[in-house]
Amino acid sequence: MAQEGTKENPWKLKTPPLTSDYEMYKDIKDGKEVIVCVVGKTTLLYDFRCLQDLHQMLKKHGDWMELGSADEQKPAKDGTVEAWGRSETNPVGGWYGLKKGLRGRFAMYIPPLMEKLGLAEVTHDSKGNKIKAK
Repeated sequence: MAQEGTKENPWKLKTPPLTSDYEMYKDIKDGKEVIVCVVGKTTLLYDFRCLQDLHQMLKKHGDWMELGSADEQKPAKDGTVEAWGRSETNPVGGWYGLKKGLRGRFAMYIPPLMEKLGLAEVTHDSKGNKIKAK
């Protein structure tokens, strides 16, 4: 079996409310490790280091944290994973999303990958999902 998380064998995931399927894989773009997220015909890119950075932040937080997913053009609710994923105070000093116009939805697509990789637990309710570090 080919290694999972490659373009040839991507991680197959579902959004936290389990309503939509999408795929992710690790790649290199412009010399940088990225996570490629393919949702239907849309391709998003996230800085690969977000997995480690988010895991460390959640461990420090110590409890469940609301995801608060939002499109780039909409404000993120304070205290959520989405707000942290675009905050000037996170380790990259801003957006983990790398594709202008499609940098949001960090909290929709990254937490299920973290769950699959054994780094976190994610709730799967219809709304208001949360994440906690393992």
